[in-house]
Order: sequence, then C-alpha cells, then structure tokens
Amino acid sequence: MDDPGTDVCVVGGGPAGLTLALLLLRSGAAVTVVEKARSTDREYRGEILQPGGLRILDQLGVLAGARRRGGYELTRFQLVDGDRVVMDMDYRRLPAPHNHLLSIPQRHVLTELLQRCAEHDGFRYLAGHRVSALIRTAATGGVRGVVAEHDGSRVTVPARCVVGADGRYSKTRRLAGIPNDRQEVFDQDVLWFRLPAAGLPTGRVRIFRSGAEPLLAYDSYPDSVQIGWTVPHGRYREVTGGGVAQVRAAVARCLPEYADAVARRVRAWSDLTLLDVFGARARRWADDGLLLIGDAAHTHSPLGAQGINLAVQDAAVAHPILVAALNDRDVGADRLGEFERRRGRDIDAVMRFQVMQSKGMFAAGGLAGFLRPKVAGLLMHTPVGARVTRHVTLGNPRVRVRPDVRLDVQPATNR
Repeated sequence: MDDPGTDVCVVGGGPAGLTLALLLLRSGAAVTVVEKARSTDREYRGEILQPGGLRILDQLGVLAGARRRGGYELTRFQLVDGDRVVMDMDYRRLPAPHNHLLSIPQRHVLTELLQRCAEHDGFRYLAGHRVSALIRTAATGGVRGVVAEHDGSRVTVPARCVVGADGRYSKTRRLAGIPNDRQEVFDQDVLWFRLPAAGLPTGRVRIFRSGAEPLLAYDSYPDSVQIGWTVPHGRYREVTGGGVAQVRAAVARCLPEYADAVARRVRAWSDLTLLDVFGARARRWADDGLLLIGDAAHTHSPLGAQGINLAVQDAAVAHPILVAALNDRDVGADRLGEFERRRGRDIDAVMRFQVMQSKGMFAAGGLAGFLRPKVAGLLMHTPVGARVTRHVTLGNPRVRVRPDVRLDVQPATNR
C-alpha cells in the first residue's frame, strides 16, 4: 500500500515528534507520524517537566488537558548530604504560573498531543510501524520520505521533508548515515524502580548522598515514588555483585521510610530498569530533506530532568524553520541546518551544566565532599546562582510557540 504523500513525515511519536506535528498542523501542513509503539499505554522513564517545557506546552494549549489526566507539582529540589540539606532550591521563587516542576506520566502528555493532532484533517498517525528505509531522489539522493513495516506489510510514505524524532538510538539517523558521537562525560548509570508512596506526595525531588551510590527520589503519579539508584558508569555488574539485596540496603540507608516497601517490591533484577547514561551529539542535524530533533540529535543525562524540556523546545524552534523551508520549496541541508545553528548553543550549555551537576552532586571523595556544600551555597545565594537556575529551569526565553507561521504553498492531501 502506498501513501499519497505528506508535507512532513515525523518519525517518532514522543514529546518532540508530536509537539512538532501539532505545530505544523496548526500552520496548515499535512503531517504523518510514524511510531513503532502500538499505543501510548506503556512504561516511560522521563516524566518530569521543567518550567521551560511547561511554558511551551501551555502556549500550545495542551498543558491543562494533560494535567487533568493527573500529575503532581514539585516545588523543591533538594540535595541531601548525610544528615544535612546542602541545597534547597525553591521553584516558587520563579515567575508564575510555571514556578514548579510537574511530575506527570508521559502518556498523559502524549495522549493529549495526539488528540489535538487528530482534530486536523491533515494528520495521519501510523502506530506500530517501524521505519526500515529512507526514500531518496535519484538525482540528488535527498530524503523524500520513508518506508515502514507493519505486521509483515510495507507502507511507503512520500514526504517533502522527514524529521527524525525517534530517540537516542534513532533508526532514522542510522539510515541517513549520520554518525553519532557518544560522549562518556557522566560518571553514573541509573537503576530505576517504582514504589508505593509512604504517604502524601512530598512535593520534592531529592538526591541523597548517604551512601557510596547516591539515590534520587521524587513523587510519581499516581500514589508512587520513583527511585533512581546510581551506580558507577559501566560498572553495573561489578557494583551490584551483592544482588538485589544490595539495592535494598542502599534504599534503607537513604530512605528508611521505604525500606519495607522496597523489600516487598524489589525481589529480582526484572523489577529494576537500567539506564545507560551518556551524552551524545549527531555530527550534523540536517541533510537534504531530513532534520533531526530531540534525542535523535542530542542525548543528555536524566539529571536535571531536561529530556522532555529540550524535546518540546526543539519542536518550537524547528517549527518556523520547517514552514519557511516548505514555503520556499527549499529543504536542502543548508536551509534545514538553520535549526542546529539556532539551537546548538542552548544544547551545548545544557550539556556543560549537566556535567557540572553530575560531578558536583554525585562525585565521591574527600575534596568533592568538602566543596559540595560551598558550591551549593554559591548557587543558592548569589546572583550567579539565580541566573544559572533560571537558565536550567526556563531554558532560552526566546524559544516560544509561533502561531503566526503559516504554510503558503498548497499542502499535501495526506489522504
């Protein structure tokens, strides 16, 4: 079966892909989203939205609907070293109304985005489809669509432009032959698991440094707490030689109120999910007819909850660039490369700060322990710290939704 064509084929129905799809649809473009998962009802890791991401989703008109599906406001970020709270960041000091973090199941955000996309005649959503090839022009080799596989059948999706928004292990990026430079800049991997909440939501994200392997904990909707136990990067098997009992002991030291719950719930390695933490950046984010956004273009640590934040901001930046390129009938690499030129500096700044966070909050050793409270105090009580906090939480203030951008050329029918 052949698809009759679309303006933009977005590969990946995550926060980056669906945010961009909705923005393009509202500008009058026809959009096909190709997503390998069959539904949004599955387990996700990223579920915290920073104020900068909240702002974009609010401007897009989807935040309120997503929140009605359920979530928790988190107003404080704390670093606990032994028995001392050495950093206590109060998000309520930021400008309202986005002066908090939001812990929300990612499926709530994606479901809301999907419903809004489905309101547009130009939208087509291919769930359960895996991209297997890129369609290229015979003359220039430019990308002009994708081939996807679904239950043994092949679907061809011609498009004026393809956007790879399919995550850190992007198939689109690999098919395009774009190298991805992995950077081993983080010292920890993370073992994630979920426990029933011990009481009412705390309203906090907390990092505990009571043991050799620090713990991260935050409220997770509904009635749960998400725990991340950090282990030295690449040394998972070595450090966890004591079995799951070692994980239970670490939680009992840092979070004694959850000791009984973890003893009941964490019984085997299948109860935990290992996240390989690394940084990466694609050598280029654009080719002729192809653009990479989100984790497909740049991969980050979960520290600082920047994943969804950066994804939706990427979509907001890419949106007017793509519409202008379609209007001018120029989707060449240089034209689409405007996205990397505009966005690259912001992404590099986030990466540098995450590396600093990783070494400052999780590093072991006497010198790190001596400096940590002093650095935390600097960040909490000086103008420099205030500027850093605003940059990390709000992102680039110039990134915003552009409702004025319109597609002038005749859109594809997508039917």
